[in-house]
Amino acid sequence: MAEQFLRTELLLGRTALEKLAASRVAVFGIGGVGGYVVEALARSGVGTLDLIDSDVVSPSNINRQIIATRKTVGKFKVDVAAERIAEINPAAEVIKHRIFYLPETADELDFKKYDYVVDAIDTVTGKIAIVVNADKAGTPVISSMGTGNKLDPAAFEVADIYETSVCPLAKVMRHELKRRGIKSLKVVYSKEKPLKPLAGAENGLDARRPVPGSVPFVPPAAGLIIAGEVVKDLIS
Repeated sequence: MAEQFLRTELLLGRTALEKLAASRVAVFGIGGVGGYVVEALARSGVGTLDLIDSDVVSPSNINRQIIATRKTVGKFKVDVAAERIAEINPAAEVIKHRIFYLPETADELDFKKYDYVVDAIDTVTGKIAIVVNADKAGTPVISSMGTGNKLDPAAFEVADIYETSVCPLAKVMRHELKRRGIKSLKVVYSKEKPLKPLAGAENGLDARRPVPGSVPFVPPAAGLIIAGEVVKDLIS
């Protein structure tokens, strides 16, 4: 086993690391949450990572996204993440998909190829499509609920979607997934009530469009919890 994974091996054992090296995980959304999922999975020794995101790094990402720096602004997020993975674990295979995942683009990916799927996107229709397609393929999936407009990183919980409360996004997902016959979904969510973000010309936001506020320590917390759940499930 490579020396960079020695400390992990001391806790998980060689067999677990071999399982991780043989695993393929798809991460949808390489942003505030998904970027930290990818980072932690790469540092855990996951052998193959599919990165799905059509966006480029913008200056407004710098406050919370691990892939965002002045040097990476304007670059595709999947490209920046792939470069980081190569620096962490050159043996890892990275498959980049520059697509905005929606029901219309769902056919471009085969969920049966994945050992695990991470949903870290913001679009409800896309999130539903990910969960439904993972369910059809029999592939484990974990979904991130809302992290915007929140300040408490210690408030996140791991639960089934039907056990969630307070989170507005979780409420919508519960309703939509129940309609589609999805009986269970592991999620990371928070009962912290979202704050109302400030809006107006003074802070550069368009008051006509609700833009969620975010801080450097909340989305990463959710991402690292998700990565931990993925690793735990893959080696169990």
